[in-house]
Amino acid sequence: MMRAVERVQTLAGFAVTADAIAATTSKRAKVRLLAEHMVALDPARLLLATRYFAGRVFAPGDARTLNVGGAALFRVLREVAGVDDAVLVAAYREHGDAGDTTADVLAARGAEEAGGVDLLDVDAAFADIATLNASKGRDAAFANLLRRCSPGEARYAVKLITGEMRIGLREGLVEEAIGVAFDRPAADVARSVMLLGDLGEVACLVARGESVERPRFFFPMRFMLASPVADSAAAVRRMGEEVWVEDKYDGIRCQLHHAGGRVALYSRDLKDVTEQFPEIVGAASHVPEVILDGEVLAFAAGRVLPFADLQKRLGRRAPSAAILQEIPVIYVAWDVLLHGEESTLDTPLRERRRRLEDLALGDGFALAHLQPAVGAGQVDERFAAARVRRNEGLMLKDPDSAYTPGRRGLAWLKLKRPLDTLDVVVVGAEWGHGKRRGVLSDVTFAVRGPDDDLLTVGKAYTGLTDAEIAEMTALLQDITVADGGHYRTVRPQIVLEVAFDAVQRSTRHGSGYALRFPRIARWRHDKPFEEIDTMERVAAIAEAQGSGREQLVDPAG
Repeated sequence: MMRAVERVQTLAGFAVTADAIAATTSKRAKVRLLAEHMVALDPARLLLATRYFAGRVFAPGDARTLNVGGAALFRVLREVAGVDDAVLVAAYREHGDAGDTTADVLAARGAEEAGGVDLLDVDAAFADIATLNASKGRDAAFANLLRRCSPGEARYAVKLITGEMRIGLREGLVEEAIGVAFDRPAADVARSVMLLGDLGEVACLVARGESVERPRFFFPMRFMLASPVADSAAAVRRMGEEVWVEDKYDGIRCQLHHAGGRVALYSRDLKDVTEQFPEIVGAASHVPEVILDGEVLAFAAGRVLPFADLQKRLGRRAPSAAILQEIPVIYVAWDVLLHGEESTLDTPLRERRRRLEDLALGDGFALAHLQPAVGAGQVDERFAAARVRRNEGLMLKDPDSAYTPGRRGLAWLKLKRPLDTLDVVVVGAEWGHGKRRGVLSDVTFAVRGPDDDLLTVGKAYTGLTDAEIAEMTALLQDITVADGGHYRTVRPQIVLEVAFDAVQRSTRHGSGYALRFPRIARWRHDKPFEEIDTMERVAAIAEAQGSGREQLVDPAG
C-alpha cells in the first residue's frame, strides 16, 4: 500500500486535496488545506502542484500549449471509456464540466481506483502532448495518460488540460497558502509573485527561505493595471489637478525582455508571443538590455491600423513574408522596468519616462504619445483629440507614481469612450458549464439583413443576472426549433441590447462582421424582434471605426 507521504506526491494526492478545497466555501479552510498539502511535497513536485492548483500546466512565459479541444477530448474518451457521443453529450450536459464528465464516464466503465500517477509523470505527459504536432500523436499521449489514471485523477488531468480547474481557488489564495505553509509574511510572498509571475517558482523559493528583490529577465512579471474612471472630473478628483495623459492604444499589451542577445515578448496573460512578431525581435536586438512595458500595434505609412488588421497577425507562430508586408507592426513603449541590472520599479514615472527617452530605441519602436494636463477641462480636450485620432481614449497617470506589478490602484486611470450598443435577436443558445451548468447562458445573436434575413454578428454570456438567465433558459427551451445537444437553434423572439468595443470583419458569422468583446447590456422585453438593428448600421459602425487613423505615437529616438 502506498504510504501517505508518497501518495501526496501523486495526482491522486493532488485530487484528494483539490476535492476537499472544492467542497468548502471557507477561504481560510481552502488556504489551510492547500498549505498542509504544500509542506508535504518535495521541491520538484511542489513546483508542479502549486502551478496546477493555480490552474496552470506550464510556467507563465512558457511558449508550449496543449492544443486539446472539446473534439479531441470526445475522441479520446470514446476510445478510453468505450462510450459513444450520446453518452458523452448527456454526461457533459449533466455536469457542464469536462473533468467531471471524464470522471463520470470512466467510473461507469469500472476503472480501477488505484491510480497513483506521480506528478513528475503527469508533467512528462503534458510535455509530450505539447510537443507532438499531429493530432493523432497528441490523442495517443492523452489517452495513455487517462488509462493510467483513476477516475478521480482523470478528473483533474482533464481540468488542467482544458484550463477549467474551478475549485474555488483563486491565485490570491494560492499565494496566501505559500506564506502560511512556509511561515513567510504575505507582503514578501506577494512581491515575489509580482516580480516572478510564476507561483510554482515562488513556492520553491519561499520554501528555501529566499525572496526576489528585482525583476528577472525572461520571467514575465505581472503588468501594472489601471482603474476605470467614468469622466475627467472623476479622474481629477482621484488624482489631483495635474496628470500625465497618454493615448490609449487598441493593440496588444506586451512586455519586452532583452538580455544576452535574446529577445522575448510576453502578452498580458504572460504567454510567450515572441515568434509572432519577428520584426520587433530584430529591432530589439539593437537596444540596451532592458525590460519594457508597452504595446504592439499594426502600423503602416505613419498611421496606426485598426485592431482588426492586427488580429490577422495574432496566433501565427511563423508569419509569412506576405503577412509581414501586409500588416507591419511596431512596439510602442511607455515604461522601462529593468535597465541592465537596475530595477526602476520604485523610481517615479517622470524619471522612468526620462530613462525611456534616453534609450533611443530607434526603428521599429515608438514612444507612447504623452502630454501633461491640468484640470478636467484640459483632460477633456486631450480626450477629444485622442478620439479624433480614432483612439480608444486616454490613460491618466500620476507622474510621481511607482510601477506596481499586478496592482490596480489610483496611480493609473483609464478613460474610455462610451460603448456602442446594438439591439439584436437571439437565434441560438448553448448550455453553460462550471457555475452555469444546467442553464442556457451562451447566446448567439443576429441583426436584420437587407432581405429581412437574420445574420449573426456574435455571441455573449455576460451581463444578465442569475434570475434573468434562469428565466431566459426556460423561454429558450420553449422556443427551440432544433436541438443539437450542446447547441440549439431558437425562434427569433428574445431581443437584447448588446454593448461592444468595436466591429470587425469576420468569416465566423453570417453577417461577415463580429462584435469585439460583446456583453449583454439589458434584455429588451419592450422591443419586438422586427425592430432590431440592421446590417446597414453594423457596416456603418465598422466603416467609421476603420477609416484613416492619425499619427498616434511619438518617435522613439
